Amino acid sequence: MEFPAFPVPKPANPKAGAMIDLTGNWVSIVNEDYVYRMFTPWPGEYDGVPLTPAAKTVANAWTPAQDGSCKAYGVGGLMRMPTRLRIGWEGVDVLKIETDAGVQTRRIVFTPAPGTGPRTLQGDSAGVWEPLVPQMPFNPLMAAAAGASGPPKRSGTLKVTTTNHTGGWLRKNGAPYSENASILEYFDRWPGPDGAEWMSVTTVVTDPANLREPYYTSSHFRKEPDGSKWRPKPCKP
Repeated sequence: MEFPAFPVPKPANPKAGAMIDLTGNWVSIVNEDYVYRMFTPWPGEYDGVPLTPAAKTVANAWTPAQDGSCKAYGVGGLMRMPTRLRIGWEGVDVLKIETDAGVQTRRIVFTPAPGTGPRTLQGDSAGVWEPLVPQMPFNPLMAAAAGASGPPKRSGTLKVTTTNHTGGWLRKNGAPYSENASILEYFDRWPGPDGAEWMSVTTVVTDPANLREPYYTSSHFRKEPDGSKWRPKPCKP
């Protein structure tokens, strides 16, 4: 006997259709590139960043007097900072991310309006939920027979594409990316074996003017119970 299949109901809005919950307080866990992230690298130290010769010339002109510049806290390098995040919904179609390092605010818009305004350090970020596996048609009769009360829980990743930014630095010591760089991110969440909740942000910066090849990083965050450790420290304009 064949049972009819029914489509999975479409969520009313991006918040209702969130495949993972990214809201809350998070702290970055610096488990790679420790020296380059926890401290400002010395001038000319950009090992691991595939800079073009022209970009190396720009990076070599950096001086310690520029340390702390907001250029290091642009969208291309912000998630690599040792920072805390506050993430929450601003309405049903905008996910807001705040950082205490550099005191930056990003807004990921799921229904972006056409056109763009002035370029900013964080740019315009457009988000879309992507399922990890295709969602199969829901059959309520088979679900009931298996003891389920509704459609299976949605799971997936948040894909974010950012444009209209000003460019900035990939490291605190001036390794540059340009305003024409393409910035793609994937936000994922998973539980740890000890009960902790984790989030990763995989970032791909593509910038032929400054990078010989796309620059990939993966930054990790652990969820905190509250915002009691929030310590805002602004960057230098």
